[in-house]
Amino acid sequence: MLDIKFIRNNQELIQEAAKKKQLKFKVADLLAVDDQRRELLTKIEQRRAEQNTFNQKLVEITEPKKREEAIAEMKMLKETSQKDEEELKKVMKRWQLLMIETPNIPDISVPEGKDDSGNREVRTWGKLPEFSFAPKSHIELMQKLDLVDFDAGAKVTGFRGYFLKNDGASLSLALWQFVFDYFINKKKFTPFLAPALIRRENLVGTGYLPQGEEDLYKTQDAEYLAGTAEVGMMGYFMDTVIPKEKLPIKIIAFSPCFRREAGSHGKDTKGLFRVHEFYKMEQVIISEASHMESVKHHEELTANAEEIMRALKIPHRVVVNCAGDLGLGQVKKYDLEAWLPSEKKYRETHSISYFHDFQTRRLNIRYKDTTGKIQFAHSLNGTALATPRLLVALIENYQQADGSIVIPEMLKKYK
Repeated sequence: MLDIKFIRNNQELIQEAAKKKQLKFKVADLLAVDDQRRELLTKIEQRRAEQNTFNQKLVEITEPKKREEAIAEMKMLKETSQKDEEELKKVMKRWQLLMIETPNIPDISVPEGKDDSGNREVRTWGKLPEFSFAPKSHIELMQKLDLVDFDAGAKVTGFRGYFLKNDGASLSLALWQFVFDYFINKKKFTPFLAPALIRRENLVGTGYLPQGEEDLYKTQDAEYLAGTAEVGMMGYFMDTVIPKEKLPIKIIAFSPCFRREAGSHGKDTKGLFRVHEFYKMEQVIISEASHMESVKHHEELTANAEEIMRALKIPHRVVVNCAGDLGLGQVKKYDLEAWLPSEKKYRETHSISYFHDFQTRRLNIRYKDTTGKIQFAHSLNGTALATPRLLVALIENYQQADGSIVIPEMLKKYK
């Protein structure tokens, strides 16, 4: 969420941001409602002041008739004020909805484009594997080695259901342990196991609602199943003032994740690349309110994800997302895409973003700067590991002619 004063002073900039992000949002609509809000607030404050004045005068009036007239006048004033307050409640609901629909402004370095086809390659790493045979898909490889059971998954869960089994389960666990060790011991991130069952305000605060409602699972108790640990971790700091000396806070959080994959009809309907239930390790940083600090940490989170991919020797590339492929609150985002031999193309495995104070304003996450002033912090997040998606890239790139899979050396100690 942006500050309303900033929006008023930068109307054209906000409208251009909405246009670049392909959002149907009109700044003029918000400002018209904000004018109503401000006008009603002024009226209510004036009438409250008048009521206070009446109360003071009423004490001094002793003549019964004049006292009765004053009480009648005060009653009319209260009724008018109550009508304005009821109207203000309606206006505030509309105002709050438009405020949370106001997009954040993309960084100047973000390329223009309507969708992911407008994303630009930044760099590539690794030599693409050359096989003396036609490379198989992860589906064929894993089924032959009895690492996965899609039939049982469909029977138990439904569409996109799966069971990882035998070395498929062990390999997934090994990846989790390897990445957790990397962030805890090498990068000194604080480890968390985050909940997936989330209250609505956490999803509104992080910017997933109201726009992403159709992609979320909702329980009968009006709670949601989150699609990333970022949501729970940002909620962890909601309504807090963080001591400046504790910034930046760096977290590696593991959680089960759930997505309905709305809008993906016909895409990746088979296999493990696009599933409803999966597991993620998410990098989260809360830092001081500085654009330069956000940019620095954004590059750091991206480098961390790249180091994981290089350690696993999986060929990949980094792309910068165009404005049309950014979410409501993102200032800038990088995707890491792993090479899939069976498809002969790169596919997304990681996303890394920064938001400035878009999320922290909504969640009221603040810190006290060196002058003693309370500021809204900045937030960043990025994938460290998403499974079983990364299993797809690992298995396909390490396949052998006989259908076996070579396990990367650094994972063997975890199996």
